[in-house]
Amino acid sequence: MKRLLTTILSLASLTSMAQNPAPAKPQTRPIALLNATVHIGNGQVIQNGVVVFDKGIITTVADATTIRLNTNEMEVINVAGKHVYPGFISPASTVGLQEIGAVRATVDKQEIGILNPNIRALIAYNTDSEIIPTIRNNGVLLTQAMPQGGTVSGSSSVMMADGWNWEDAVLKKDDGLWLNWPGYFARSFDLADFTTVVKKNERRDEVISSLRSTFADAKAYAALPSPTPMNLKLEAMRGLFSGRQNLYIRADYGKDIIEAVQFARSAGVPKVVIVGGEEAHRVAGFLKEQNIPIILSALHRLPNRDDEDVDLPYRMPAILQKAGVLVSLSYADAWWRTRNLPFLAGTAVGFGVTDREEALKMITSNTARIMGIDNLVGTLERGKQATLFVSAGDALDMRTNVVEHVFIQGKKVNLDDRHKRLYNTYKEKYQQK
Repeated sequence: MKRLLTTILSLASLTSMAQNPAPAKPQTRPIALLNATVHIGNGQVIQNGVVVFDKGIITTVADATTIRLNTNEMEVINVAGKHVYPGFISPASTVGLQEIGAVRATVDKQEIGILNPNIRALIAYNTDSEIIPTIRNNGVLLTQAMPQGGTVSGSSSVMMADGWNWEDAVLKKDDGLWLNWPGYFARSFDLADFTTVVKKNERRDEVISSLRSTFADAKAYAALPSPTPMNLKLEAMRGLFSGRQNLYIRADYGKDIIEAVQFARSAGVPKVVIVGGEEAHRVAGFLKEQNIPIILSALHRLPNRDDEDVDLPYRMPAILQKAGVLVSLSYADAWWRTRNLPFLAGTAVGFGVTDREEALKMITSNTARIMGIDNLVGTLERGKQATLFVSAGDALDMRTNVVEHVFIQGKKVNLDDRHKRLYNTYKEKYQQK
């Protein structure tokens, strides 16, 4: 019996070690981070700064040499020589919607059908995902859960990287609707010889005609104050015409980007965001003129045309920034690489973005502006949510991004994750030899 009890306790211990840490508890007393280099997120830096927050809200951001604090009732954390950043924001992400790409039961990022505006990624968001703790260990504290599939995929929501369930984790519900623009060409990957196949999209005109009809119906429906009976698909599109929601359009080719924006304007949609934009450099002037922001796909890739410079994807943020376009960075479909988002910003600095603080904006304040959450997060300012972290060094550099403290709405988050557990397990194993 004693041996059986020992075995049960051992198994229970192993099981508990394999689980994600419990979500953080609410903040109970003011916290002050002292003597750090504070990166505001809007281009400003305070070299010897102090950040104070209480009940999840930032109350003070200032130069530590110019203010006096009564620290008697505060938890004081001396972070001298370290860096404080606003939480990084990962747009156009499937984190929380899929776990293992090859295991269908863990993938919940799309629904059957072509026109699914009523589908909500929000309710599929899995707060128990093993990937979520890994992204916050690199400072990614907010993610936009986006749907995929079909022509109109559904609505996305902005989620925090902590919470018991999606109700706890959601920051902004249904921030925008997602449209896969039917381009002139369609790309597919041939697994037989590992090549990308480009062919003419034969159904393009048919799909665009269907979209025009759907958006015209939705606009007419949105003009009705209380339609009876309610049409769930058209009801889900109501926010597009009032400006409450963005229309996120996935488009890569230059001509497709122009036509997609013109379609949205003619349909009466005021807020349009281009996602992907692999040829955005060809239409940068158009994007600036139309005041269209862009969420770029991953920079760490090769160009899609044989005659393009090999470093073009790396230079894309700088090209668009210099043209005056509002730029955000993402890892798009590579959900398991989302933890590397800050290093995309670091790469952008090495390939022409004017300075590190401008690149930082592409994963903080720029993204917050695009999503309409800049009144809550994206910068370290008084009155905004205390969603921030402390890094031992430059968080845009993979050599020095060592996250030591994470706070989401003022709640101190446990930084354990599967990567650390596996590292410690095998470190112990091989150090014994």
